[in-house]
Amino acid sequence: MSRLSEFRSELRPTLRLALPLVLAELGWMSMHIVDTIMVGRLPNSAESIAAVSISASLFVVFAFCGEGLLIGLDTLVSQAFGAGRREDCYRSFVNGIYLSIAVAPLLTLPVWFFPRFYQRMGVEPRVIALAAPYMRTLAIGMFPLLLYFAVRRTLQGMDMVRPIAFALVSANIVNVIGNWILVYGNLGAPALGVTGSGIATAISRTYLAVFLIGYLLWYDHRHHTELRNTPVDIDLKRIRHLLALGIPAACQFTAEVGVFALTASLIARLGPISQAAHQIALNTVSLTYMVPLGLSSAAAVRVGQALGRKDRPGAASAGSTAIWLGALFMSCMSVALLIFRRQIALFYTHDMAVIQTTATLFLAGAAFQLFDGIQAVATGALRGTGDTRTPMLCHFITYWFIGLPFGIYLCFRRHWGALGLWVGLSLSLIIIGILLLTFWRRKLRLLSTVSVPGL
Repeated sequence: MSRLSEFRSELRPTLRLALPLVLAELGWMSMHIVDTIMVGRLPNSAESIAAVSISASLFVVFAFCGEGLLIGLDTLVSQAFGAGRREDCYRSFVNGIYLSIAVAPLLTLPVWFFPRFYQRMGVEPRVIALAAPYMRTLAIGMFPLLLYFAVRRTLQGMDMVRPIAFALVSANIVNVIGNWILVYGNLGAPALGVTGSGIATAISRTYLAVFLIGYLLWYDHRHHTELRNTPVDIDLKRIRHLLALGIPAACQFTAEVGVFALTASLIARLGPISQAAHQIALNTVSLTYMVPLGLSSAAAVRVGQALGRKDRPGAASAGSTAIWLGALFMSCMSVALLIFRRQIALFYTHDMAVIQTTATLFLAGAAFQLFDGIQAVATGALRGTGDTRTPMLCHFITYWFIGLPFGIYLCFRRHWGALGLWVGLSLSLIIIGILLLTFWRRKLRLLSTVSVPGL
């Protein structure tokens, strides 16, 4: 079968799985965009956006670390489901819950010390005063957020992706209503400003976990899938396997999100205008990134299920098709960012200084869109094979030893400001995209052989 024929045959099942996951990722990102837009309408617009920016940037480091620890569920559940072992899927899910219970306090505790970090980074006191309570309200939703990650990974590994999309869409409605009530003091509620936005987000994330767990229990009751008969004892061997897959992924997520969090903190030293522009630009490129991120999850599931069926050529075709789709979409987004730079910024704020700075940052954002799409989907395809170490090493080395130092040099030594840091991040993503595509092509050659040791 030619590569074009393989692409066509794999395109429909990949899109069927990926589209609800893309919608779910867009829904996840939309929560933060809603928070930014809502507080951007407050009288102190720049300070409020800056507060949400640095708070969310740091909180997401710990949240994504937790998601990384649970991401081994992609591999274990999808491969077990592909092999027809549904009970094994549920055992992984139960032990994923135990892992969530164990790590939630560890990931929540550092949040209470962030105001001191802001002070040492030279963030303006007015921004810190808004950011600290917002961050603490987000921390309330950490454990429900980890439960959501666990049940979501289980559902998507078993091809049940539509409930995930519905949960995120409806959670955004909860978040919008919560923001409207608590930020501005509607319906007799107190006007809590930035803090109210954090409370609304924590409520919506709790809703996510409750809804998806409720759906899984309902599905089991209706279809008799034996979820309630699954042993609930702690399986240390399985948890160790989850950690073996999850720790590299957690390190990768922490390295990637951490460098953006540090970038936000460094840009905060440049003042509220630069910080607000950074947040708007970051929101936008993060939104476009949600599409390849959804494709990444689909690639991990499709590759894992194919390997569970011992279909190695099918696994190779699934991963490559998803990578091509991610590259095509992000190429289009690069053009869109160049054309609509000012219009996008105007959607968030009417401050002309913020709009001008944002439009400049979009130039760097457009440069890395293609490579960001490639690296995201290639990471998922590799994860489906059980390889989480290669993406970790690529992200950690490239971000922290190449992109970030170069960006700091351009920002503070060459006086490029926020654009300098964005150029450094752009360079990192270009290199990572090239590296992970190369590693996937090497894996492709292995998957196409008759016998592959370790797979």
